[in-house]
Amino acid sequence: MPTFSDSINAQSFEHYLNQLTSIPSVTKTRKVEEEMVKPLPAPKGFTFGCDPEAFVFKGKKPVAAASVGIPGTKAEPHRVDKGYVQVDGLAAEVNIDPASTFKEFNDNLTTVIAQLTAMLPEGHELKWVPSVKFGKKEFDEAPDNDKELGCQPDFDVHTGGVNPPPCPEDPYVRCAGGHLHIGWTENEDLGDLQHLLNCQDLGKQLDWFLALWSLKHDEDKVRRSLYGKMGACRYKPYGLEYRVLSNFWVPDEALRMEVWNRMVTAINQMNKIFFPDRVGSKMTERVREAINTSTLDAEIQKAFYFPMETLNGQYNRW
Repeated sequence: MPTFSDSINAQSFEHYLNQLTSIPSVTKTRKVEEEMVKPLPAPKGFTFGCDPEAFVFKGKKPVAAASVGIPGTKAEPHRVDKGYVQVDGLAAEVNIDPASTFKEFNDNLTTVIAQLTAMLPEGHELKWVPSVKFGKKEFDEAPDNDKELGCQPDFDVHTGGVNPPPCPEDPYVRCAGGHLHIGWTENEDLGDLQHLLNCQDLGKQLDWFLALWSLKHDEDKVRRSLYGKMGACRYKPYGLEYRVLSNFWVPDEALRMEVWNRMVTAINQMNKIFFPDRVGSKMTERVREAINTSTLDAEIQKAFYFPMETLNGQYNRW
């Protein structure tokens, strides 16, 4: 049986994915203590980023980001200190420079958001809400190109298939993501099978540490009915873009820290407990249904106390 260090590094990432150790059974014996009081150190060689979206409001009405002069596009994002800003559909988007510590991650994000906010005309504000419905007037005034949905596909890491593009019944509805980027390599060929398998395994693990947990905090059901379902990811030359979360966590520093700690713990735990290999197909489908319908399932909450409620490994039931 192979042995592993308590934490992993980027160089060993490819090797331990197929060498997972057996899972000890540990019973919960005491009350959970307060967690997330300090950020965890990142695994050596890994970097983390994000590209969350927000909606621009004038009073109580959302307006197209392009209509208020937000610079940058998907093809040519606008460079600012510690990241970029751009128009993404009808929303505004921030991209941050890669970070290797939570302080850097948090500073990058708050700095870029502050610069985006300063670009807004008087009487306008950013709202970090997962979904909105535009008024007909505001929608009709937006550029036609910005109304397009699903221009770039993402993938389901559990099936390997391409996810269908969002198609809302109400054409005036738009959604915003809080996508996460994890890097451990560079310039990988996206046709390389081993790289894709590594990305898929990490995406699967993140579903258990992040997607399930998000059900406790993200009450919006509209966005995930359209996209951001279990396993939604894009493969990148540097690693993985995890696309399941909405932007619910962005404005709250405590939630930003918990997202950070959950990314880190998901990686560090892969040499101890890799959930996709340890859970039966029926329970996996239950989890998929819960995530995809944004339903907080009490049985799942109990079964996956670790890692849904706590990141403390002593509560591991598996």
